[in-house]
Amino acid sequence: MADLKSGLILDNGETLVMEIEAELWATSSNPIAMFIGKIRKFIAKLFGYKKKGFVVITNKRVVEVSNEISCYCFNVGRHVTYLLPNSVKEVGYAKTTTCGCFCPAYYFYYEAFTQKRMVMLPGADEITAQKTVDAFYKAIAAAQTGNA
Repeated sequence: MADLKSGLILDNGETLVMEIEAELWATSSNPIAMFIGKIRKFIAKLFGYKKKGFVVITNKRVVEVSNEISCYCFNVGRHVTYLLPNSVKEVGYAKTTTCGCFCPAYYFYYEAFTQKRMVMLPGADEITAQKTVDAFYKAIAAAQTGNA
């Protein structure tokens, strides 16, 4: 069984395809925005607050996990959401740039009937973004057809 950064426990026979850690502090890949995000993260850490978000893709399911730590050690929030395969309408990625054509940022997104999520993929390129979308799609398609 794999130790995941998200803390998700895998079922028997389930294998991890991809674990995406969301960039929750920086607003874009612009170096200035990344620096401001690091400052915000540092200040929050100084006051004992930490938040992390993950999208975990396995061969059988797709799960969103978010954790909030307060006062350095108290787990004040943990949200685990299973995405139902038939609720996902759209999945893809978007590329945006700041500073003209510099500082590209890739965002993985999916839209379901009840929600839409967009996650910045830190340090990603076109190939990484495409692999992320493909893995998500394959996990959802396998779960819909029961081939998982």
